[in-house]
Amino acid sequence: MGIFSFILFTLSLHCQNIYFPPVTGSVWETTSPASLGWCEEHLPELYDFLEDANSKGFIVLKDGRIVLEKYFGTFTKDSLWYWASAGKSLTSFLVGIAQQEGKLSIEDPSSKYLGTGWTDCTAQEEARIKVRHQLTMTTGLDDGVPNVDCTDKDCLKCLAEPGKRWAYHNAAYTLLDKVIESATGANLNSFVLSKLSTQTGIYGSFLPIDFNNVFFSKPRVMARFGLLMLNKGNWNGNQILKDMDYYQKMITTSQDLNKSYGYLWWLNGKASFMVPGLQFVFPGSLTPNAPTDMFSALGKNGQIIHVVPSQNLVVVRMGNAPGTGAVPITLPDTIWQKLNKVMCLPSATDESATQNLNAVKINQQADHITVMWDDRQFDLKLINSAGDILLQKNSVRSEVQINAHWINPGIYYIRLQDANGRSVVKKVMIQ
Repeated sequence: MGIFSFILFTLSLHCQNIYFPPVTGSVWETTSPASLGWCEEHLPELYDFLEDANSKGFIVLKDGRIVLEKYFGTFTKDSLWYWASAGKSLTSFLVGIAQQEGKLSIEDPSSKYLGTGWTDCTAQEEARIKVRHQLTMTTGLDDGVPNVDCTDKDCLKCLAEPGKRWAYHNAAYTLLDKVIESATGANLNSFVLSKLSTQTGIYGSFLPIDFNNVFFSKPRVMARFGLLMLNKGNWNGNQILKDMDYYQKMITTSQDLNKSYGYLWWLNGKASFMVPGLQFVFPGSLTPNAPTDMFSALGKNGQIIHVVPSQNLVVVRMGNAPGTGAVPITLPDTIWQKLNKVMCLPSATDESATQNLNAVKINQQADHITVMWDDRQFDLKLINSAGDILLQKNSVRSEVQINAHWINPGIYYIRLQDANGRSVVKKVMIQ
């Protein structure tokens, strides 16, 4: 038996333990939380939190079967919603399919598919940017331009050597759609339909919104994609993504700058992470209360697909979320605190500690900023949007006042970290 045949045989055995819903129709087997020994008395707390957080849909799969499925307001299982940046992970999968068919190589210069002169860089600088850099957010293009979504040539300026700087840059990612279309000769939605939808039931559409292409689907389609990724690109014995090297690289640290980022997938359980808009490396795991082997598709306003191979779990959340940001960072961790209770599992941090962290208050005046919390001891840092630490105070309690006279107008971040490594970040705007 050849190596590839052995891999397919192994995957086939694994899939026998996983349920796959039919490609068409609304049939999807369920299993009850009680049959899994879960603590159902904590479900109201989870659902109340999700509703308060402006959620629209929430699904948990165990071994492919639906354990939890809850919709809020007028939203139903047949409602359409956007994936936002969670669609980046779907695009990564599509790039892998195009590569396995010999249509492209991620080691090719992006200009092979986008044409020369697609950036405002010199010809030599542009030629260094590869498809792989688009997949890993390391193109070196400047994300400090007025519109980070803008894909026009004048918006794409070189700032660093490709591979030397990680920055969450929507425009560089969005152009992957044109890479796929140029390489395959197929419209992006046609490519999804022919290579993915008819085999898996993952139906949806990329729609142009300003400079972005945004994927829209029903909630269970998100769950189908999570299930496909849980099974290493295999749908009920049909190996959709055959390139296992590419699959592993999607969900493995892709560069040394942001250890929690693969090929447009967010990775849990790493030593550090970066977030959109900051050149600052935060210590610790991206989602401390979630399993360390979890990988995620994350989008603005809390569009979430969590995949947990060690537990055969897929968790999906659609909706809006309090606050702003290109991807949700704190929302998933709070969801996992509540979900761990439902699954009768301990959390990485006790809830009282988390409530204390979330109780941090910012009082902004014209000439100073007051940071207030309970009587616990923290280290405080003031960080600018480039990730530079402008002010640091160690072992402070209850309240810190920051003189704002010397600070230039702009967006800044205040980070508090306790002795156990738990931290909270608050954004402030200085006029």
